[in-house]
This record gives sequence, C-alpha cells and structure tokens, in this order.
Amino acid sequence: MLRREDVAHVARLARLTLSDEELDLFTDQLAQVLEHASDVAALDLEGVEATAHPFGLVNVVRADEPQPSLDRDEVLAMAPDVEDGRFAVPRILGEDQ
Repeated sequence: MLRREDVAHVARLARLTLSDEELDLFTDQLAQVLEHASDVAALDLEGVEATAHPFGLVNVVRADEPQPSLDRDEVLAMAPDVEDGRFAVPRILGEDQ
C-alpha cells in the first residue's frame, strides 16, 4: 500500500512543494497508477511478441520518383527580382554584404 509519506518523499526528490490536499490527492492517484501497473505486470505474456506500436506502421509518403518539372527560365521570368539566374531575396538582418 502506498503511504502518504512515500509520495512526500518522491515530491521532495523532485523538488516539489505539495500542500496537504495535494499530498492526499496525489497519494490516491499514484496508488491507482501503481495498481494498474501491477495488473499489467501480472498478465501472462508468454509468446506475445514485443512491439513499440499496437498497429503496423505504413509509410504514407509517395515514392520519390523524378517527374517533369517547371521550366526554370519560365519561373524566373515571373519572379519579382532575379539575380545571376536565381531568385533575389532581401538580405538577412545583420548581414554586412
């Protein structure tokens, strides 16, 4: 059985200051969590394969295959400002060039 003193000790280790009401509340809550953990630990898991996720993961990203792209000169012709065949953008603050 979890004691109030145990929760107070854990709170001190975590550098938490708890009121009496919080100690009572957290003692009950932590006892419930530990009870659930003991229920899980009591399960017979012989032959059950360990898993990190309950469902099989599927990659939903499409295959990375080369495809026709926009024409570079056509795109640059629509840009508001071009410099040396590239998009010209405002300088970054603090840059001295």
